[in-house]
Amino acid sequence: MAALDGKKILVIATNYGVEQDEIVVPTDQLRERGATVTVAAQESGSIATLVGDKDPGKSVDVDTTIDGVTAADYDALVVPGGTINADTLRTDGQAVALVKAFVEAGKPVAAICHGPWTLIEAGVLTGRTITSYPSLQTDVRNAGAEWVDQEVQVADGFVTSRNPDDLPAFVDGIERVLTA
Repeated sequence: MAALDGKKILVIATNYGVEQDEIVVPTDQLRERGATVTVAAQESGSIATLVGDKDPGKSVDVDTTIDGVTAADYDALVVPGGTINADTLRTDGQAVALVKAFVEAGKPVAAICHGPWTLIEAGVLTGRTITSYPSLQTDVRNAGAEWVDQEVQVADGFVTSRNPDDLPAFVDGIERVLTA
């Protein structure tokens, strides 16, 4: 039996500008560990990823749309980064409401790199400690949270990491909160 058998994880993203490894690696590795992972984007079809926010990456198939999911159907939420993805996602009212719903239900929320911008927009960071891409540290502090510089921060149902180099610790952190 795999560690995450029976767990349902939702990954939300825009259809363009997601950092390739920050969506592909967690999705693949969480599936390998037994989770059912659903990728939801703003529109059906596929997600055009980027490498380093500029070079075209792999295309990722979309399972459903953000407006077609609810927090009640999942055990955890993953928000990948990519500057374009994160900046666009935080302006999507349905995505922000979904983050709030996961937090209000006490379900784990994981965000990497620029992904915490959506958590900031959702107003769910007050009093928490997270990490992110270093350029977000002022935004994180202004949102009422403490920012730390480490590969993964796991606390109070949140799993956060800084960049693609931190993906092994990020995925392990998601598994840890789902099996605790």
